Amino acid sequence: MTTEGAQAKKRTFSKNPEPEEPVWTYRGYRLKASEFVTAMVHLFRAEVQRANVWRQRLDTTTNWAVVSTGATLSIAFSQPDSHHSVIILNMLLVTWFLLTEARRYRYYELWSYRIRLMETDFYAAMLVPPFHPSPEWAESLAENLLAPRFPISMWEAFGRRLRRNYSFIYLALGVSWLAKNWLFPAQPVNAAEYLARSGIGPIPGQVVLGLGAVFYGILAVIAVVTVGMNKAAGEILPRFGEDGGHEIYGKNDSADGMRSILFPHHQRKQMLAIIITDKAKPVAERVMSELRRGVTAMSGTGMFTGSERSVLICALTVTEVHNLKTVVAGEDPQAFVIVSPAQEVLGRGFNPLAGKR
Repeated sequence: MTTEGAQAKKRTFSKNPEPEEPVWTYRGYRLKASEFVTAMVHLFRAEVQRANVWRQRLDTTTNWAVVSTGATLSIAFSQPDSHHSVIILNMLLVTWFLLTEARRYRYYELWSYRIRLMETDFYAAMLVPPFHPSPEWAESLAENLLAPRFPISMWEAFGRRLRRNYSFIYLALGVSWLAKNWLFPAQPVNAAEYLARSGIGPIPGQVVLGLGAVFYGILAVIAVVTVGMNKAAGEILPRFGEDGGHEIYGKNDSADGMRSILFPHHQRKQMLAIIITDKAKPVAERVMSELRRGVTAMSGTGMFTGSERSVLICALTVTEVHNLKTVVAGEDPQAFVIVSPAQEVLGRGFNPLAGKR
């Protein structure tokens, strides 16, 4: 081809408009890729802002504990005649702050879960072409938006905040309480005198020391037992991997006894729909085309009317229930639909059947 011909062809191509951006059809919605990405960007920014607000609330609770502890220790050691019980009262106050912070930490993790889900399965996928999000990603995010639940247990939140912040505060309070009894008003001459000083009103010193040892022992057990809990989505943990890898979706392996309490697992809500209709074929075709779910047809007989009817069975997730109702109502408003929770659904599109016992 001559140079003039190539230039003419180039000019011809330049006059042609760019092809329209492909439209993504998803469950009846028709969105351009640019519109979808824009919506996800706004959602991501909103979740980041909400997580930041709750993170600030966590810092506020820790500041309360630190300030109250500093003020208590200043009063206890600057006034020799002050009673050591003020340190115990502050210890109870710090425990209340810890419980409050653990509850706030669970809310913080709720928003952080969504952020990590978009980071690992949407934005990370955009960096490695071809763009291919995880098949579980949309379901996990949609279910969390429709039915929010805490991704971590109260045990994990309590233990994590205890190890990272409050263990040092409790250590300072415990050492200060022992030092207060030992140094003021003067050093005791024997253990009996020290025990006498440790009493609070009618409660003898032995009981006070015993309760303190039990309290610190419980805190130590909680801190150690919850070390292996890595379900917090907002933590800096790997998305994949067997060695401490963080799996953002709930696992379905069962747990027994105390482990099921300390390590709660989340399984996506799965449903089973039974549809009794006179228009089985059009209903099934729409369910398979729009919801991308398999349908099984069986024959049934209405015992009241004695007429033959088709019974459709379809397994789906909780986020697809509304769309199923819409599809069935659009084809057969007189249909009879039963939707019930399923204990477990195995097979294509759900949990793999291989390896199950």
